[in-house]
Amino acid sequence: MFGPLISKILTSKANKTGSWRADLRPKFLQKDCIACKMCILICSEACITREGKNTFICDYDYCKGCGNCAEICPKKDITMIKEENA
Repeated sequence: MFGPLISKILTSKANKTGSWRADLRPKFLQKDCIACKMCILICSEACITREGKNTFICDYDYCKGCGNCAEICPKKDITMIKEENA
């Protein structure tokens, strides 16, 4: 009954959504990180990955600059910076 009304599920990995960022993007300071992985869990675009023990990076091709990762970081080791200063 509802089948024809439901569209196919898509992901942003098919489209580089980073160009949607207004003016801020996250910067991972990598100074006080405790590797809690909350940034990975909160990221709606799944564009944050772990590169080392306490090293996380963001794929800016997909990051929309929402700031959720910076907001949830318990050590405030992620900050939002202006795009032109990146």
